[in-house]
Amino acid sequence: MTTEDPQPRAPGEAELEPVELIRQSGTVQRVGRLALAAGHGSYRVKSHMERVGKALGLDAVKAHVALTELTTTSVRDQIFRTEVSEVRTVGINADRLAELENYIGDLPARESVASIEHELDRIAAKEPLYPSWVNALSAGAACAAFAFLNNGGPLECAGVLVAATAGQYVRRSLIHRGINQFGVTMLAAAVACLLYLGLVLAIGSAFSLSGRHVAGYVSAILFLVPGFPLVTGALDLARLDFSAGISRLTYALMILCSAALSLWAVSAVIGLEPNPPVAAALDPVLRWSLLTLASFVGVLGFALMFNSPWHMALGAAVVGMVANVLRLVMVNTWDVAPQAAAAGAALLVGLLARWIATPLRVPRLTISVPAVVIMVPGVAAYRAVFEFNGGDSVAALGFSVDAGLVVVALAIGLAVSRMLTDREWTFEQRRGL
Repeated sequence: MTTEDPQPRAPGEAELEPVELIRQSGTVQRVGRLALAAGHGSYRVKSHMERVGKALGLDAVKAHVALTELTTTSVRDQIFRTEVSEVRTVGINADRLAELENYIGDLPARESVASIEHELDRIAAKEPLYPSWVNALSAGAACAAFAFLNNGGPLECAGVLVAATAGQYVRRSLIHRGINQFGVTMLAAAVACLLYLGLVLAIGSAFSLSGRHVAGYVSAILFLVPGFPLVTGALDLARLDFSAGISRLTYALMILCSAALSLWAVSAVIGLEPNPPVAAALDPVLRWSLLTLASFVGVLGFALMFNSPWHMALGAAVVGMVANVLRLVMVNTWDVAPQAAAAGAALLVGLLARWIATPLRVPRLTISVPAVVIMVPGVAAYRAVFEFNGGDSVAALGFSVDAGLVVVALAIGLAVSRMLTDREWTFEQRRGL
């Protein structure tokens, strides 16, 4: 009796899979997710992925980046793999940005998947540099500095410090619990507004102080200004990356509207209008000294709120202080249009950031964005939404145009500085069609 040899079986699907390409593509995708979740713009996300792909031996890495979505195609020889992932966490982590920048910048020509994954595990597992109360206090200090720059007095600045600190603590706590960002923004704005008004009204009544202090309560919610998405979105548009730029600017606009709606609701219930207070009469030398200090503290507070290490935060604070004081001089002394002054100050920020970021070994973005956030016209933006809700369309359009032109000017200044100092921004990369 004989037995027939079994028919040879066709290889299974698992045996046909390019396992090594799958691992390499997954690592490249993970780098992009970490950079995107930490707040990087699409340009830097793509460059990080391309650098890692090259170190892993891939022939090409193509990526499509939006605010919360990432599509990557990794190519090796005649085969390719496309992966799609979603990043639901929209936030800023300057320390992670610096860690990724330094590690990927120092990658050797060839590196293994295991080695890169090990380092990515370390970066992803790193805890925030500061506890929640320090993060909240940094936001409060930044907003108090904003209040002084917006002509606030001592009582107003003290009230903003307490209110913004509480608002940021509430926001951070709820965001870490996975609650919807827009709902959290509205709640944090309401907490900050109500606490601020309660403080200044109680203290003002007790000491018979002027009621003008209640008019500056917009400063108490300026920690909610989405500076990073506004700036990175505008820079993405400057590089013709419309999907990333439009999605970031849309997110920033929705955050602004969420906070402004709470501002309007509190104002409507209590019967207030967010009119800017009149500047107190101070000796010119003292006034400019305090404006310089407020500019430094404001940028420092925002940088620490973004989880920047101290050397990075101090570098941003110095750059922002110099540029913002120059902007104030141009507007208040030389009668330069606010938009032109903003563009010039942002250009200076970009040039100084390029000069200071290299020795500090930090991404230029982590220096330039906190430095220009203090120039973002948050008061005008919030007042625009307030006037829209109040039915005064003419005033609302006026504030909207004022705020929009300054934001565009800031983006132009930063984009021009990048074109002057970075060949990849100056010249378009022409690739085969």
